[in-house]
Amino acid sequence: MSPHPRRVALFVTCLVDMFRPSVGFAALKLLEDAGCVVEAPAAQTCCGQPAWNSGDRETSRRIARQVIESFEGYAHVVAPSGSCAATIVKDYPAMFADEPLWRARAEALAGRTHEIVSFLTDVLGVSRVDASCAATATYHDSCSGLRALGVKAQPRALLATVAGLTLSEMKDSEVCCGFGGTFCVKYPDISNKMVEDKAAHIEGAGADLVLAGDLGCLMNMAGKLSRTGKPVKARHVVEVLAGMTDTPAIGEGKP
Repeated sequence: MSPHPRRVALFVTCLVDMFRPSVGFAALKLLEDAGCVVEAPAAQTCCGQPAWNSGDRETSRRIARQVIESFEGYAHVVAPSGSCAATIVKDYPAMFADEPLWRARAEALAGRTHEIVSFLTDVLGVSRVDASCAATATYHDSCSGLRALGVKAQPRALLATVAGLTLSEMKDSEVCCGFGGTFCVKYPDISNKMVEDKAAHIEGAGADLVLAGDLGCLMNMAGKLSRTGKPVKARHVVEVLAGMTDTPAIGEGKP
């Protein structure tokens, strides 16, 4: 560990907290292994993305203010979610376009916030992990992480160092799985067709494991794979990178 470890705040995210706590513990392990001192502020809440995307500007700003206050004082804020990280990085400054003081605080937080795998590789310089997983995996590029934060090569680079893991690229790995937060509620038929296509591409890659950096995408894909009888397991990428794959896969039971 570095003699001067970085003080990092973990933004756990709602879905991890409610549905997949093992992702939070895997993120914690990876950060500590990289020499960070990690804290998870108890006052943290949802990032406010559902309200923002639904047009509820007042609620999203109220949530954002609480998040900003909760995470001030940390060298870095790290989230196991490209979607939530992108909300803080891209949307928070826009929320306060007409409030100069809050905009400055939002921009300061945005500049210190990262998706976890890009933080490990791009900020900390981590080039390999001490983990093993005997499987053939394919990786889905979640929309927010890819398009808003440029997360693509980083997870693949670290996954290539996992002992026993074979990576097989699926067709259209960069295409949305159809989840899209409230999109799947507003447009269920379109969403279902999109995840049907995604499930077919996962199967076509010959993978027995599908990985991604956003739990919403993973829950969506895992549900479709299960309902159509495809024997492919779904896991968050940090679970594999941390060597924490002894828990049930997503949708199989309590992690």
